[in-house]
Amino acid sequence: MQGDCLLQMRQIDKQFPGVRALNSVDFTLRKGEIHALMGENGAGKSTLIKILTGVYQMDGGVITVEGEPVTIRSPQDAQNKGIGTVYQEITLCPNLTVAENMFIGREDSAWIRKKDYEKRAEVILNSLGIPARSTQQLADCSLAVQQMVAIARAVDMKCRVLILDEPTSSLDDKEVKMLFDLMKDLKSQGVGIIFVTHFLEQVYEVSDRITVLRNGELVGEYLTSELPQVELVSKMIGKELEELSALGEAEERETIDNEVFYEATGLTSSEAKPFDFSIKKGEVNGFTGLLGSGRSESVRAIFGADKVNGGNVKIKGRPVKITRPIDAMKNGIGYLAEDRKRDGIIAELSVRENIILALQVMNGIFKPISRSEAEAFADEYIKVLNIKTASRETPVGSLSGGNQQKVILARWLLTHPDYLILDEPTRGIDVGTKLEIQKLVLKLAEEGVSVTFISSEVEEMLRTCSRLIVMRDRHIVGELTGKDLNQTQVMKTIAGGEA
Repeated sequence: MQGDCLLQMRQIDKQFPGVRALNSVDFTLRKGEIHALMGENGAGKSTLIKILTGVYQMDGGVITVEGEPVTIRSPQDAQNKGIGTVYQEITLCPNLTVAENMFIGREDSAWIRKKDYEKRAEVILNSLGIPARSTQQLADCSLAVQQMVAIARAVDMKCRVLILDEPTSSLDDKEVKMLFDLMKDLKSQGVGIIFVTHFLEQVYEVSDRITVLRNGELVGEYLTSELPQVELVSKMIGKELEELSALGEAEERETIDNEVFYEATGLTSSEAKPFDFSIKKGEVNGFTGLLGSGRSESVRAIFGADKVNGGNVKIKGRPVKITRPIDAMKNGIGYLAEDRKRDGIIAELSVRENIILALQVMNGIFKPISRSEAEAFADEYIKVLNIKTASRETPVGSLSGGNQQKVILARWLLTHPDYLILDEPTRGIDVGTKLEIQKLVLKLAEEGVSVTFISSEVEEMLRTCSRLIVMRDRHIVGELTGKDLNQTQVMKTIAGGEA
């Protein structure tokens, strides 16, 4: 067993001001295995990875690679030790070719010329089964192929340890399979892979072992085949899943009355085809369908985030015109966008500044929120949503993904919306925070807030929504309620459409 050990991290400690991020954490990676690193946001996964890649310096502990103690002070040190990383956000240059991206920073070396590295890149791509040409512009490749090019770059730099940080969060099922095939190929060549993800099904599909962290401490290391999924979730959140069961079946929940809050007929935008839609007061409904089906485009049209080209909208039976987000906001509509990094947080601003942003926009520049009011608002929602942050003045970009999502939720809750649109509010966040958000959605509905909830995880929508609008090819092809609210019926409707 010791001879198979590729990487060992022992008694790793890391402390930030006011926060102990890691407390004597152990981690072992063997040759030729895929090892899932699991835990809630804030559990310490990112900190452990950043120590291994030289972004952070550990306060205590020992790292060995193939039995030899190593000191990693920078990403270059990690690369020299055979440790490669591919992040969720692709860090390559889309305006360059595949080959140029694979050899970026090395193309001027005396031992390699442009034609040489194009040929070398072609050999690597072919050997790994990556469907791309070396001379092809990276921007013309799918996200999955771009991820694979980043992996190929790491492989060519002789990486022995490959870290994949949320590599599948933006991929469809076919692209995920392509990536998994490549991971299995590298595994057969003896590369050790650390797989960081929030998709539990993917963990069981591809990983050999699982290490679970919680609150900066090691919970344990397990063989994937010996750890049932329900136990994994329990270990991650530190409690049994009784609360999840207590959410009950969506079909058993009724809206608080029959009043229609929002109604649209023939609504269309630059990105959405004409559709009809309505939601009652206190109802939780959702758009579901495959990637590209038009889910996000539809809710962006409702909020006026894309150019609205036509249609009629009523709120509480009164005709209104919503062509811009500010129109929607003034009519009691809030919108948490699908891409929190691009359309949600302003990373360099503090938690406080991010929370008050929407309310300040609604108030206008001539009615600034005072510092004391802003601090009180921030403190209130940090407490209500259990946002893990050192202080209200912490830059929101330094928070974990789940806590960033809570900050955006706080921003919209502060406006006291009548209708809240949540597009992928639980994507890329841990199981515990997902549960908190689902419970919050149901609580808001009980208080009379209308909620449209979108998630790529159908089971999550079935637990949360009392009505699902099914989409395909940017058209509504079905509507499910009551006994039809089940995964089989959702899949049949997507596959069969109007027929």
